[in-house]
Amino acid sequence: MDVIEYRGWKNNLRLSNGDVELVVTLDVGPRVIAYRLPGGFNVLKNYDSMMGGTGEAEWQIRGGHRFWLSPEDLTRTYFPDNRPVKWEQIGPHAARITAPPETEYGVQKVMELRLGASGTKVDVTLRVTNVGNAPTELAPWGPTVMAPGGVEIIPLPPKKNHPLHPKNAKSPADFAPNQELILWPYFDFADTRWTFGKKYALLRQDVDKGPTKIGLAHREGWVAYLNSGALFVKRFDYREGAVYPDRGTRYQTFSNEDMLEMETVGELVALAPGASAELKESWELHGGVPPVKTEADVDRVILPLVK
Repeated sequence: MDVIEYRGWKNNLRLSNGDVELVVTLDVGPRVIAYRLPGGFNVLKNYDSMMGGTGEAEWQIRGGHRFWLSPEDLTRTYFPDNRPVKWEQIGPHAARITAPPETEYGVQKVMELRLGASGTKVDVTLRVTNVGNAPTELAPWGPTVMAPGGVEIIPLPPKKNHPLHPKNAKSPADFAPNQELILWPYFDFADTRWTFGKKYALLRQDVDKGPTKIGLAHREGWVAYLNSGALFVKRFDYREGAVYPDRGTRYQTFSNEDMLEMETVGELVALAPGASAELKESWELHGGVPPVKTEADVDRVILPLVK
């Protein structure tokens, strides 16, 4: 664990256990700006024109993994995270990064990152605390901006046959829906980046195409993104009965000509003064993974790595 220069910023925290490396900006943030195998490809997008900047009046996407608040609006969500952050070591390969309070909205954000002694797994915790004087409704939100050129793999719920007749049904659930798909206004079913199969949805990032976005409740526990032989896996849970923003989306994904975002969204809560809300997920990386184009490829190549 040391402080290094990275792409124009003088102060960046590097965490490594020899198997994987994280770089976290300290002059702005909290934000993970690089995640890679030793000497390998950074799976996170970096916006070249925004590297090394600090103190800007307006929010900058920059790339990497950031900490947002849902529901999305034009003010609190896009608060400029362009100020220096504080960090402290909380384990052999673990750090806590604390942003200054956002006094305009009465919240303060903390990101915790924990590596194991070996392997590529990273436990990520996003914690927001109400430091204001009144309750506020929010959900912690963790968009991860991925480098262009890859394909996202989203597992779908298991399929069931229609019982055809009530006498064949074991319960009313046999006739009920078991999955949610939320569409943003700029989603298009004719968009060739998408493949909706029997077991997986695939989204290919395309440098020639603009925005697309969907949301899902997503109880399957993982999603993945394969790019240049590096497989990024994001894992998270789903709590039945919880209220999630945007019509119940626990997971959202967005892509445009620059990148692809993999977004986890926490529970929507009315946060009392002094109370905190958390969003937890974990990441892992696999190198030397061959391309996938079909569901059979995913079963053969990806599934053994994520199970």
